[in-house]
Amino acid sequence: MTACTQPTVSAALVCVGALLLTAAAAATVSRSTVTYETPDVSLVRADGKRVSLPQELDDGRPVLLNFIFTTCSSICPLASRTLEEFQRKLGREASKVHLMSISIDPEEDTPARLTAYARKFHAGPAWQYYTGTVAASLAAQRAFDVYRGEKMSHTAVTLMRAAPGKPWLRIEGFVTPDELVDDYQKLLASP
Repeated sequence: MTACTQPTVSAALVCVGALLLTAAAAATVSRSTVTYETPDVSLVRADGKRVSLPQELDDGRPVLLNFIFTTCSSICPLASRTLEEFQRKLGREASKVHLMSISIDPEEDTPARLTAYARKFHAGPAWQYYTGTVAASLAAQRAFDVYRGEKMSHTAVTLMRAAPGKPWLRIEGFVTPDELVDDYQKLLASP
């Protein structure tokens, strides 16, 4: 190959690889409608206030919920970046949806750590982070079927609900911000 064709072939291979990864990622996303029983546990928000999980979930706004830990270097940053883009794409509408990220590592994830993590992902005022006791975190993880035995085994799950008393949309896998906005708009439009 000549020097001129080498970069073109390399660029084409990179593009093909990216398309294959995108297709594989899209193929691994699944959606289901589910009902959960919220445990009556207290959590601690990143602002240090002790709150009731059922009350936080049932404040009247649509809810988008995920489970993270601040020292995660794989799934959590990607999921958090997706929520960051989700809130950016919603613009002013973002203040009408309650984004909630609950730590699965409450022993490490203090309110101060969660606050720093929130800043890293430009969390707006409607996006709140929670920690608490190990027992409370486990109860929440089990209630929403995201507990996988230990933090390093967690998977990408995003949960969305239009209003209190409505079923949840469970999204498993890495969804794009555009897909998340689309899911949110469809959820709000459904009866």
